[in-house]
Amino acid sequence: MRKPDLPERLYLDFDSFFASAEQQMNPALQGKPVGVVPHASEFTGLIAASKEAKKFGLKTGTSVREARERCPDIAIIEARPDEYVKLHHKILDIIDTVLPIGDVRSIDELVCRLLPSESRQAEALGLAIKAALREKLGSALTCSIGVAPNELLAKIAAEIDKPDGLVIVRPEDIPCRFLKLQLRDLPGIAAGVEARLLRSGITTVEELWKISPKQGRAIWGSVEGERFIAGLHGYAVEKQETQRRMFGHGRVLPRDWRQPDKILQCARLLCMSASRRLRKEHYRAGALVYGWRIKGQESISVEGVFPPSRDDHCFLTCLGQLHRRLLVHPAFRNANFRQIKNVHIYLHHLSGEVVDSHDLFDEPQQKQRQQRWEQVSDTLDRVRKQFGSDALSLGPSIAPGSYIGGKIAFGRIPDLDDY
Repeated sequence: MRKPDLPERLYLDFDSFFASAEQQMNPALQGKPVGVVPHASEFTGLIAASKEAKKFGLKTGTSVREARERCPDIAIIEARPDEYVKLHHKILDIIDTVLPIGDVRSIDELVCRLLPSESRQAEALGLAIKAALREKLGSALTCSIGVAPNELLAKIAAEIDKPDGLVIVRPEDIPCRFLKLQLRDLPGIAAGVEARLLRSGITTVEELWKISPKQGRAIWGSVEGERFIAGLHGYAVEKQETQRRMFGHGRVLPRDWRQPDKILQCARLLCMSASRRLRKEHYRAGALVYGWRIKGQESISVEGVFPPSRDDHCFLTCLGQLHRRLLVHPAFRNANFRQIKNVHIYLHHLSGEVVDSHDLFDEPQQKQRQQRWEQVSDTLDRVRKQFGSDALSLGPSIAPGSYIGGKIAFGRIPDLDDY
């Protein structure tokens, strides 16, 4: 495995992106504490807190009630994912004028591959990116940049001096530059991995650095542990491309949507949004998972299977059946609808869009019916694309909050068509 002798990756991570984006789009919010929430409600939590709000101890997940208690002057703003996506594309265009973008990791994170000549002027390039963003967008939207021999170390470096930092780690700086960090400061070490490390007697980054890649594989229980330890030692480990496994959406429910008919209505809209994405990427699905997250309990979910399909009618029919099953689910017996905080659906068991018709249906009438519903779904997609998301829908199109299916999740940036 190759060990670079120069910093080869530049990792850029925006600071408090959603909150900073709101400050950038509304100058009246600049310099003030801002919290962004998924929907307009006093009974939800923050999905982002501005740099000013973080000084009061606010962070993602803090309830609105607690946020107001700690910071009475905080501005609570309902999220506008479509505006964040537009801003994201502007950002990419600006950065690309300074340095070619290698990979986009999320709506607020990206990585650039550096040539040897670029590695030697990494600090100047980092400063040039920051200057270009200030000039084209403004000063509210800051970013932290890390430069290191590989992507893992560059991402760690970007976290060291937030906000608005620029940290360059050269091979000779490894591991000293990272030894004072906590295990949870390292990307890829969440609660589950940390618990495994602690059970193995590893409590510090220094102890982690001393283990071998094979020990990492045993602790992680997969090759990812081996790759992580190799990356921590500065080897050139490339991030593996992930294979599409499912299309899904979830939605936090406002209190006035926590009743059977509205829960199903929300789930139907989530299902149709996932279905549109599936068709757009030319897949079929053979199964659907539908679930609720109940306050104080683990999520409950049920699954339905069907022949490989790509039409809304098939998915919605299955969803209706699953909804009736959840209503009598044993795990829901001691709860009530007011306790359902989140609804989610997943289309999985994916296959290519073109499927052998002999495997799809035994009866010609069933096949013809399926083809007609596929044509209906394709027509709905074209109408929505041309005239807007509310132009035509199977059933009610009113959603909880101002958007549906356009949630910005890690690793997925919605298309503007999703809105």
